[in-house]
Amino acid sequence: MAADPAGRPLGAIGVVGAGAMGAGIAQVAARHGHPVILADAQPAAIQRAREEHRKAVARDVDKGRLTTADGDAMLARLTYVDRVDQDALTPLAACEVVIEAIIEQLPVKQSLFRTLEAVVAPGAILATNTSSLSIAAIAGACRHRDRVLGIHFFNPAPVMPLVELIPAITTAPDVTSRARALVSGWGKVTVTAADTPGFLVNRVARPFYGESLRMLEDGIADEATIDWAMTTIGGFRMGPFTLMDFIGHDVNFAVTRSVFDGMFQDPRYRPSLRQQRLVEAGWLGRKAGRGFYDHAEGATRPVAQEDPALGQRLVDRVVAMLVNEAVDAVHLRLASAEDVELAMTTGVNYPRGLLAWGDAMGPATVLAQLQVLQMETGDPRYRPSLRLRQAVQGGWSLLGGPPSA
Repeated sequence: MAADPAGRPLGAIGVVGAGAMGAGIAQVAARHGHPVILADAQPAAIQRAREEHRKAVARDVDKGRLTTADGDAMLARLTYVDRVDQDALTPLAACEVVIEAIIEQLPVKQSLFRTLEAVVAPGAILATNTSSLSIAAIAGACRHRDRVLGIHFFNPAPVMPLVELIPAITTAPDVTSRARALVSGWGKVTVTAADTPGFLVNRVARPFYGESLRMLEDGIADEATIDWAMTTIGGFRMGPFTLMDFIGHDVNFAVTRSVFDGMFQDPRYRPSLRQQRLVEAGWLGRKAGRGFYDHAEGATRPVAQEDPALGQRLVDRVVAMLVNEAVDAVHLRLASAEDVELAMTTGVNYPRGLLAWGDAMGPATVLAQLQVLQMETGDPRYRPSLRLRQAVQGGWSLLGGPPSA
């Protein structure tokens, strides 16, 4: 068995849910020396995960990232269970942490956590990889709610560096500390986020999609032009419409709707009717062959209107909304300023931290842009964060914050 730097054997890790996320998390833990038990109610999902693990190891061996012996040892550390009833999950009693990565339905997760609590050891951590559901609500299914928290990986888990740690109001501080030490030991970058809808990344990123959709619906520019502006001028790796087609509209729309509902229909997070129609039509993006773009073989890609002045206006509008959301996250203590910057650059690969970007644009410029949009549209989605107003009035930076008293 592998050992930590102090020579102690590494504890076993349980993962329940063998979809892309669960299989990826299991791969990360096994790669870093832990015995791993991966369970799923669907035998076919377990078989796919097993095959993906073999392929991943073979790739790493071919590229020289693993020796054949190390690859074989990693696969030997993985145990697969194709049921999730209490009897089948009894081996999880040996695990120091169990991470749930099943369907995003609260009653189903709560039922699983009740089952897990009946089989795991008293000191084990129970974690959920949910991307938007309340950690407190999931923990509420347990008798010992203090050992439950969110450990939110980004897809694909073996590649993406960021992991959000989300303690519920019931989570014991030492549980969060233990989870951070574990995940950091896997080479991941961790940030701590409050247990609010969308947590940190998915909440702060909503305007990247929402404001782009609003500009499309208002006829300001088409999909190709907005995508061109955001990549060529804004420096984003992928334009919003290309990215939504890549993610899948069923997934992207569901997250937006979850945040909107969780925030009591706050207009900032209002979903797009245009995107809802794509979901209803089954035009889910690349995986369906059609989304905002036609992904059929040989399909012609629409041509962007490469007008630099128009492109800069599009970028400035989206970035102003992103900056406002990031500033509000700090104001509402969803995360520290440093964690907001780290999350958005490592979690969604933005070209720069949003608070630093707002400072570069000038807080007064960002505020003026939002005020003009609010006046022109009458839409409360453009209301500026109180912290943004305070920064302009006080002359302090968005990233650095107010001067110490």
